[in-house]
Amino acid sequence: MTDYEQLISNLAQLKLNNFSENYQNYSTEVDQQRLSFGEALLKLTESELQYRRDQEIKKRIQQAKFPIVKRIDEFDFNFQPSINKQEILGLKSLSFLNNHQNILLVGSPGVGKTHLAIGLGLIACEHGFKTLFINCHDLLLALRTADSKGTLERQMKRYSNYELLIIDEIGYLPMKPDDANLLFQLVNNRYEQ
Repeated sequence: MTDYEQLISNLAQLKLNNFSENYQNYSTEVDQQRLSFGEALLKLTESELQYRRDQEIKKRIQQAKFPIVKRIDEFDFNFQPSINKQEILGLKSLSFLNNHQNILLVGSPGVGKTHLAIGLGLIACEHGFKTLFINCHDLLLALRTADSKGTLERQMKRYSNYELLIIDEIGYLPMKPDDANLLFQLVNNRYEQ
């Protein structure tokens, strides 16, 4: 096995896949004396770290279960002039998460509440917050099922572990008193944490 093959094997064992993919480019730069060895190594490690950050963000976004990727920057505030643009843009700081505050987006169907909620969720994922997007009907179905199986406490704990829980379409369908009670328990459980 050549030194190069051994290096690539070592990088694979260390799970430095991005490093391995970019090694040859930087090796050529060093060979042609455009970069010092130290500069090349610094660039390779920076590239690996950025790759890992990007992969973590992708994983958080995938785990959040967004129905579609929609960013706040893509939202057409001219289409919905009743929405306070500055207030929404202020939410991008995510201070509400650090302050443990709830955000309610209230309005008629079709005004863009889901788009804005997803956009905030994406920002939260990019900043390392564990996020889940779920439709209210699906959430209540999961809670009812857990309640009937005697696993409600575990399910409540699962939903309470998310730093950002986005519940879409609350009030879209009529809610039975038992469902309202389950939703209240979840909100109360999250509030206590």
